[in-house]
Amino acid sequence: MLMKIVACQIDCVWEDKKANYAKVRSLLDAAAIPPGALVILPEMFSTGFSMNVAGIQESEPSETEAFLAGLAIHYGVFTLGGVVKPGAAGRGRNEAVVFNPAGKLISRYCKIHPFTFGGEANHYEGGEEIVTFPCGDFVVAPFICYDLRFPEIFRIATQRGAQLLAVIANWPAQRVHHWTALLQARAIENQAFVVGVNRTGDDPKLGYPGRSLIIDPRGEILADGAEEERVVSADVDVKQLIAWRNEFPSLRDMRTKFVLASD
Repeated sequence: MLMKIVACQIDCVWEDKKANYAKVRSLLDAAAIPPGALVILPEMFSTGFSMNVAGIQESEPSETEAFLAGLAIHYGVFTLGGVVKPGAAGRGRNEAVVFNPAGKLISRYCKIHPFTFGGEANHYEGGEEIVTFPCGDFVVAPFICYDLRFPEIFRIATQRGAQLLAVIANWPAQRVHHWTALLQARAIENQAFVVGVNRTGDDPKLGYPGRSLIIDPRGEILADGAEEERVVSADVDVKQLIAWRNEFPSLRDMRTKFVLASD
């Protein structure tokens, strides 16, 4: 059975959650979203990539999580989006959360690799767990932005059954070639569908290129968001993935002891 992937590429309004909720609602209301689709929003979609943890972190109950749950119920879809939650020692947690069509939280992933070069590690703690969740006929693994540069965590997710790898991001324009090349590489080497959902527009420091991509297990681009604020979508089929893995069974040749060396 086909599943619709819906990538919602927005120009995030800086640290203004309500404005960003309104942008998402407007884009999704204008799109024809079938029940059971997977709707994906960028990293920190409600605030932009801010280091102001105290000002943007979600208290309980979480406003942004309630928004994502409400979208899931309204459209009858799965929603995946970025939130900032409190961590230890005053730092935050840069997370991806997933809600099912009933509005139930089914997955929570914390970014394993904070972007040290951009100062993120000073403000956000790194996660410790690779997670997967069921979505239609697929097993999905979520990741966040800088994680894309670390192929070992994607390989581990694949070993654990992941068939669709979702990367939410605030990836800047000056390294857009890395974004597109690495997303395709993760698809090819893991024989998995890969979805990269990036923001567009500008924040106080950087410009962002959009270029949200939906890529098939052979590395072919099914949909490209270009630079505009928009919804980009494509149908994905787990049968296609299984057929390709059987036709060209490279994953069977993995030497699993080399995937991640122990300390």
